[in-house]
Amino acid sequence: MPNRLANESSPYLRQHADNPVDWYPWGEEAFAQARATDRPIFLSIGYAACHWCHVMAHESFADPETAALMNEHFVNIKVDREERPDLDAVYIQAVQMLAGRAGWPLSVFLTPDGRSFFGGTYFPPEPRYGMPSFRQVLLAVAHAWQNRREELLTGSSQVTEAIRAQMAADLSPADLQRETLEAAFESLRAEFDYEHGGWDGGPKFPLSLVLEFLLRYHHRTGESVAWDMVARTLEAMARGGMYDQIGGGFHRYSVDAYWQVPHFEKMLYDNAQLARVYLHAWQVSGDPFFRAISEETLDFVRREMSHPAGGFIASLDADSEGEEGKFYLWTAAEIANLLGNLAGRFNAAYGVTESGNFEKRNILTFSASFAERQSLEEARRQLRTARAQRIPPAPDNQVLASWNGLMLSAFAEAGRVLKREDYLRRAERCADFLLTHMRRPDGRLWHAWSNGKARVNGYLDDFTHVADGLLELYTATFDPRWYVAAVELTERMIARFSAPLGFFDTSDDHEALPVRPRNLQDNALPSGNSMAAFVLLRLAGLSGELRYEQLARRSLGAVQALLAHYPLSFGQWLVALDYALAPSQEVAIVGDPANADTQALLEAALAGYRPHQVVAMGSPDATPLVPLLAGRPLHEGRAVAYICQGGVCQAPITDPADLRECLHPRQGNNTF
Repeated sequence: MPNRLANESSPYLRQHADNPVDWYPWGEEAFAQARATDRPIFLSIGYAACHWCHVMAHESFADPETAALMNEHFVNIKVDREERPDLDAVYIQAVQMLAGRAGWPLSVFLTPDGRSFFGGTYFPPEPRYGMPSFRQVLLAVAHAWQNRREELLTGSSQVTEAIRAQMAADLSPADLQRETLEAAFESLRAEFDYEHGGWDGGPKFPLSLVLEFLLRYHHRTGESVAWDMVARTLEAMARGGMYDQIGGGFHRYSVDAYWQVPHFEKMLYDNAQLARVYLHAWQVSGDPFFRAISEETLDFVRREMSHPAGGFIASLDADSEGEEGKFYLWTAAEIANLLGNLAGRFNAAYGVTESGNFEKRNILTFSASFAERQSLEEARRQLRTARAQRIPPAPDNQVLASWNGLMLSAFAEAGRVLKREDYLRRAERCADFLLTHMRRPDGRLWHAWSNGKARVNGYLDDFTHVADGLLELYTATFDPRWYVAAVELTERMIARFSAPLGFFDTSDDHEALPVRPRNLQDNALPSGNSMAAFVLLRLAGLSGELRYEQLARRSLGAVQALLAHYPLSFGQWLVALDYALAPSQEVAIVGDPANADTQALLEAALAGYRPHQVVAMGSPDATPLVPLLAGRPLHEGRAVAYICQGGVCQAPITDPADLRECLHPRQGNNTF
């Protein structure tokens, strides 16, 4: 019989509905049962696209004997980390403290009141690689609960207090210093892998936020090494197996130092951020390879990760037909059969051999010129058509607000920069979905949506990431409703998430947890706090609201010391600090958007890579909803641009050439 997870809305939880484990979803029913039976809780946290989560589920949770042990000694709770990132943030920190490392699947043992006393990640069904079997762990914990309970309770209290102290760290604001950016750059330069690109020796993650910071640093200072690190990394990732050479889009990370063998799941947030990094790299360099990767990534998302209702789904699994990566692998014989005489050229360009490079099959990697890549486009199309006949990886069809905010930003900016109306329409459809289906009656956001129903109070990063996407869509369309919606979300964020310094990850009326999480560190996604700082700074320029800038600068000043020492973990903070310290410009353009003179000024204002400016545009006969446009008349009946900085505006400009001259890229100007 299916267990309690059969009726859950999370696709990940429903994957475990037929386990013989007596699973509970997170909630009072489970904790009441633990108290009533005097049993500890086994908490398992994972997500739908997680390969090792599936492995542990198959080996242990589907095994009747293991399930019997779990049911006898524990109350068992399954959590989807994508649905409940607040729980994941608290308990992954606990396991990090208890075991020295953490990841997914996350396996945590709790007291009946939710405090952690033991934990780990994947446990095998039999002892191996120095790890105990999962059954051994279960029996040992059950024995300790019966015989050493006071010791466990003391330890759980200490862990909880340590987490609370870390998340509530009282960091003192300091004046913002450009030396922080320079120190972060020097640290990144010292740790960079100049042979293969990226950082660390493997596994290697894309670190999109760090690359974005380096692009801005190069733009502002003219530092060629910053650009070299970006270009080398982007080239290596796009040529390696982490990039899907046939269908477009990126897998989660590379298990090696060479970007060859990926962890095969595809996450919406990775592809959103990487599409923008490649777009920005094309703006800086004009390299058509970077533009192609950006467009192919967005086309993949639009094709394979779009939900019919209007949002974007969370992920595609690593596995298909029970094998990791099977959907993406090729044999030389398959390619020869499909491509015929073209197979030789294709194999030479994409590294295909008879012996293969992954379990006797081939992960495609690319080593030829961009021209050769273009000439082999028909071969790639044929393989894509053939691959579509395979059983695809399972999708996680839930729509998450924060991740959709990131993808909204990507489609909106790419639509504007590349003049792709189809991208702009897709961005508008996503924004409409978020503001219609994922907005509560009180104007706040829901976190997750699936099967026609929104659920879970929105988290800080839902508000910040969606607000950033709406601002990007405003810049692409100049429809003021997107700006207004971004301001409304930001005001609700300030009202419900504010901490003594910065913001909590959960609202003031969220479910009480052992610790109210406040995460400062950027990981695969920007933290809610770092994105809040960035959004507040952008809004300050458009609104003239000094309060926004003060909030952002206080948060930045408090974490500034961490950015210099740990830049790999604070990429979005570095982006925000760079924006706060750079001589940013606010551009107000007033004119009829249908007229050529207005469009010429817009073209001049938005051309090229300009990461330190905001632009507003409105008609002269409309009451402006964006304060930057207020009190800006036409000039002698002609469309006009006003450039402002720090609340002071220059004389009105009507000539696009003059506007370009005033807004020319400041590359190499390292002054503040």
